[in-house]
Amino acid sequence: MSMTFEAGSRVTLLFDFWDVHGPAGMVLSVFVVLLLTVFYELLKVWKVRLGKPLEQPTQPTFPLTFPPPLHSSDSQGSSAVFASSLSESSLAPTEQAAPTPSPMNRWRLHGIQTAMHFLQVTLGYILMLCVMSYNTWIFLGVILGSVLGYFIWFPLLGQI
Repeated sequence: MSMTFEAGSRVTLLFDFWDVHGPAGMVLSVFVVLLLTVFYELLKVWKVRLGKPLEQPTQPTFPLTFPPPLHSSDSQGSSAVFASSLSESSLAPTEQAAPTPSPMNRWRLHGIQTAMHFLQVTLGYILMLCVMSYNTWIFLGVILGSVLGYFIWFPLLGQI
């Protein structure tokens, strides 16, 4: 086995049954590897997204009661207007305590995150072994799949 990159269309990927003999098989293999890499990037986003509900506080709420206006008999007009306006502390948002999930829900979420981590690590090692075939086309399929997956899935993190 050659330990340098080659651009041929003959390669065995991962298992004996995934033996590529021609250009059509190479195109199909590169496409499969590209899709696996896009799925790998999706798993990374899903794992982060699942962890967010535990960290996110609820939306801040503003108090609905307003203090009564102060009436001043002073002749200082500007200070009377300033004194009758709402104070900064009444305009600041107040945070409500985030509801704590039940222990059963926490364990279920942790189990789902663990399964997703298992899939992510397994898929990452499979993709690494594909790259270690030292085929240039397979390597480019992994790189392009990673770029495409990042481009498609990571904007979803901004919506969390």
